[in-house]
Amino acid sequence: MIGIFRRDGLPAGTRDVVLALWQVADPGNVGTLLRSADAFDAGVALSEGCADPLGPKALRASAGAIFRVPLVDWEALPNAHVALVAHGGVPIAEVPLAPPLTLLVGSERGSLPDDLALDCFRVTIPLPGRAESLNVGAAGAIALYELSRRVS
Repeated sequence: MIGIFRRDGLPAGTRDVVLALWQVADPGNVGTLLRSADAFDAGVALSEGCADPLGPKALRASAGAIFRVPLVDWEALPNAHVALVAHGGVPIAEVPLAPPLTLLVGSERGSLPDDLALDCFRVTIPLPGRAESLNVGAAGAIALYELSRRVS
């Protein structure tokens, strides 16, 4: 199957909640995060260095969400920034989250650089099991769910 569309015809603009992906290189993770953003009515911002959301693997993982989720310009992110970090943040259940809000997630290997997370409220998803950290796709989905649970 082949799909033809104009790249500039993809949804644009912003939403009250934006999931900002910092150098997420795996196209499957980019697609998964687009799909999660679609489920929780969020926009997505892609930094330089992110995988192409229109690549075959990202398109499959997004399950069509790329055609519904607005791609937000990195410079137009909502002002309240929450950085998801693997360790050292406040447990997400203890943080007052409310839109408008930007949820920043980092790359699979390097997380978020300190200068990017400097002005952010740092939150962590506590893991009671043996895992040291979560996949970026799982962490982003959990954070969006936690936010939507509070707003509903």
